Amino acid sequence: MKKEDMINFGLHKVTTEQFAIISEAPKDEKEITLNSNFKFVTDTEHRVIATLLRIIFNKKDSPFLLLETGCNFIIEKESWVKLFDKENKILTLPQGFASHLLMIGMGTTRGILHSKTENTPYNKYILPLMNVSNMVKSDVEIIIDQVKQTRVELE
Repeated sequence: MKKEDMINFGLHKVTTEQFAIISEAPKDEKEITLNSNFKFVTDTEHRVIATLLRIIFNKKDSPFLLLETGCNFIIEKESWVKLFDKENKILTLPQGFASHLLMIGMGTTRGILHSKTENTPYNKYILPLMNVSNMVKSDVEIIIDQVKQTRVELE
């Protein structure tokens, strides 16, 4: 990667948006399924891009464990200028960069899940490793409207 193509950023804040143990853990682990949802949120005024992750563990079709987390990344001013087309009001996250942010968010979510369930029967439910580059198939374009925060959902 060329130096001019690099995007300089830092992890600014980590949040646990929601955590809930909804019901007892299933006795048969073969019944468990996992649903996940990923969103990118941006705050153009503060040059922030956030990944929001929602993880739901289900037994059969009923959720028993829910976790939503956020990782807020502040983008350096020079890098922001490369990503944000002011004229068309479009913020473009290159595929590799978007995947990288999602990977950081996923690892953070895995750690929060462990911390929240430590010393409970739910601690055996680990967020599996996922290839997030398969989830972000192309550049992510976020169309910025008059609202400060804009969301893009990927599934």
